[in-house]
Formats: sequence, C-alpha cells, structure tokens
Amino acid sequence: MTAFRTPARGRRAAALAVAAALLSLVGCSSSSGSDGSSGAATPPGMSSMASGPAASGSSAPAGATRITITDFMFSPATLTVRPGAKVTVVNQDSTVHTVTATEDKQFDTGSVAPGRTTTFTAPTTPGTYGYICTIHQFMTGTLTVS
Repeated sequence: MTAFRTPARGRRAAALAVAAALLSLVGCSSSSGSDGSSGAATPPGMSSMASGPAASGSSAPAGATRITITDFMFSPATLTVRPGAKVTVVNQDSTVHTVTATEDKQFDTGSVAPGRTTTFTAPTTPGTYGYICTIHQFMTGTLTVS
C-alpha cells in the first residue's frame, strides 16, 4: 500500500508548489513608481477616498455615474453621461489602473490604487471620448457626453 501513497503525496506536493508559485506571481502584479511608491498619488482636481472591502459593494451617490475596474476591464465599457457630470471610478482590481482620455487628455484620473475610489469631471462638450488605462493599454472604454 505504501507504493500507492507515495505518488499521491508527490502530486499534492507538486500542486502546492504550483499554487505557491502562482500566488507569488500575483504579488508581483502591482505597479510602483520609480521611487518605489505605489503610484497612487491623486492628481490635482481629483478626489480620492478609501474604499475597503466592506465599502466596495456600496452604491455611488445619488445622480453619480460610475466606472468599475475589475479583472482588467472597465465596466461598463461604454458609458453615456451629461456634459460636466461627475464620474466615480472604483478600482476593485488587484493592481493600479488609470482612466485616461486618449485624445487631448480631456480627463485623467491618474493612478488609482486597488480598493480606492476617485472622481473626474466629464467634458462639457458633447461627443464621444475613448479612454484607456495608461498602464494596461489593452484596457479600453468609451465615454459619450450628450
């Protein structure tokens, strides 16, 4: 019977080693500035407030519009707002992200750390504004102002 137990223990040990390696890679996914900071500084004109796990499911203030970042995606990917509307950005992901207009930088949240929330003001000129995460440029979205 010992012959049957040894391979099972070996498989369990290998599975644990793989799990530990994956967890260590997740820990390496956060971005930091060249000075070692988390890159989570809030740019002028933006507000940033703590949003821990207990607050992550809370709703935006009445009349507010929200973009949630989860799993390296913006949700919703396409959002329509009124000119000059306040847009709340909630980062529920594991790393720092931005919401940055692709043309003329009409809006830019700067770095938003995991678990943090910030706001920006939508442009006052009606139109369609593409945006990206400048850190992960495959992340794209569209803000329509009408």
